[in-house]
Amino acid sequence: MKLQYVILITLFVVLVSATMNQAIGINGVTPINVNDPHVIDIAKFVVNEYNKQSKMTKLTFEKVLNGVPQTTSAGTTYRFTLSATYGSSSNKYGAIVLENLQHSLKLIHFAPIHS
Repeated sequence: MKLQYVILITLFVVLVSATMNQAIGINGVTPINVNDPHVIDIAKFVVNEYNKQSKMTKLTFEKVLNGVPQTTSAGTTYRFTLSATYGSSSNKYGAIVLENLQHSLKLIHFAPIHS
């Protein structure tokens, strides 16, 4: 009888843990809302900044696909995947951008994601 209670309690703990991970996100990180206007503005900044830095590439932002924020003492670092077009070709790109406490943005990393 005691073994049945141990199994039942273990099953309950696993189910509650799985439900919380789904609601909060994996490892306590909540995924970004890809439709949030602030997130979209940051992604547009990333593409524009990349175009400025590369001086040859003219990517056009399409949409944010997914991502996660990480809050630090310096501000919030956003890591996300976005899609952008180059001519008629649409590709996925990985980006990391820092939004400091004064809400200034700094592009940390931007690169194509190869499947």
